[in-house]
Amino acid sequence: MSNYLGAIDQGTTSTRFIIFDRSGRIAAAAQKEHEQIYPQPGWVEHDPEEIWGRTQEVIAEAMHQKGFRPKDLAAIGITNQRETTVLWHRKTGRAVHNAVVWQDTRVEDDVAELSRNGGQDRFRQQTGLPLATYFSGLKIRWILNHIPRARELAEAGDLLFGNIDTYLVWKLTGGVNGGIHVTDVTNASRTQLMDLSTLNWNRPLLQIFDIPEAILPRVASSSEIYGTARLHTIEGVPVAGILGDQQAALVGQTCFNSGQAKNTYGTGCFLLMNTGTSPVLSKYGLLTTVGFKFGDQPAQYALEGSVAITGALVQWIRDNLGLISTSAEIESLARTVKDNGGVYFVPAFSGLFAPYWQSSARGVIAGLTRFANKGHIARAALEATAYQTREVLESMELDSGNRLDTLRTDGGMVENELLMQFQADILDRDVIRPIIKETTALGAAYAAGLAVGFYKNLNELREKWGIDHTWKPNMDPAVRERLYSGWKKAVTRSFNWVE
Repeated sequence: MSNYLGAIDQGTTSTRFIIFDRSGRIAAAAQKEHEQIYPQPGWVEHDPEEIWGRTQEVIAEAMHQKGFRPKDLAAIGITNQRETTVLWHRKTGRAVHNAVVWQDTRVEDDVAELSRNGGQDRFRQQTGLPLATYFSGLKIRWILNHIPRARELAEAGDLLFGNIDTYLVWKLTGGVNGGIHVTDVTNASRTQLMDLSTLNWNRPLLQIFDIPEAILPRVASSSEIYGTARLHTIEGVPVAGILGDQQAALVGQTCFNSGQAKNTYGTGCFLLMNTGTSPVLSKYGLLTTVGFKFGDQPAQYALEGSVAITGALVQWIRDNLGLISTSAEIESLARTVKDNGGVYFVPAFSGLFAPYWQSSARGVIAGLTRFANKGHIARAALEATAYQTREVLESMELDSGNRLDTLRTDGGMVENELLMQFQADILDRDVIRPIIKETTALGAAYAAGLAVGFYKNLNELREKWGIDHTWKPNMDPAVRERLYSGWKKAVTRSFNWVE
């Protein structure tokens, strides 16, 4: 009897393998970081081979912890950093270039060129997305146009494209020996090449982007058996769930009903609201995306507010400024001051995402005086996450017509009490942390479990969700609006920095 589910959680900074029991509790877990490669300002890359190596290592380590064997796992789900783009050779399995990461801004000129004819929203009707450096389509085109022989190989049918989910499924299911080339609707919806209404590749867009259709994976649902693992540590286990990381958290938080929303605080910050079986096109700077699709059930769509830099700002303060030696120390440093001292930190390191979509913005620290110290910098860094979340939430309520009474949260930063209390204060809403915090990996496990009958239905999953802690707002309304007004002013100072 297989009593467990496995989940590969391949993120921007690390890869994890988590084994969940039937109740959604963690039975074993392993995690390893991979290198962040910065060839020049604004460029961010990962080594796909390193990611594949880390994936094999964490699977082996987690399986070994409790002596798990492949037969103990009913299925495996995969969740992944989205938009990060890999092209590899079908016959050798080797990538032709490092993976171009979602944060990377090298295609700024392509965004400007395509925006000249029809504006930044020219593809929003079909794809739900504005033209931006964020999405995979232009990253694919960059690799095809700039890497020697890449386009020639693609047109000969020898190259395969995938976001990290596709790359890992192909490797797991045999690679050069019959690996399955597939993605799910959530990841496909982040390429800017998939039509939201048909849930398949849009051929006119492929022509505009100059991308051969032969390199693209088959688009499948988020919950079905794609193939079986050929890796010896999990040999024969069905690979049965794929969800982009933010959609996986939506599933892990059991936001199965229209109007339910969650916010994930990770490298970036991502607020998603389920909008039901019809896509809602945003008028206020949000993305329309696929939330999930379970088997042959209709797809559920979502509105998404994407903030590029939140937890990554804490890492930057640790690694680039050396103000702290571990990320956890940011809270105690921020607590050495009673407020931000008038200091605001806008972390537009790779431009601004929702709701501004200003790829020419760059990071600024505003409001500095001789009074300001490193405690104020730390506090301003944490507060930046909360301000950006409020901007996104306000846009989401305008687009959806729904007022959120509470915000479900997850991700690494929800352990930061100072941030979570400030988030409740600046939103004037209750902020809730669930009992099971690993909601991204859990969502992938849930999708896989549904595909193989490990779980009967969505109600069984809803019953597993419970509250660990609630933060209630406790800030004078006049103070709230004064602080937020200062943030709005600081954001404008970051605009149009790059000519």
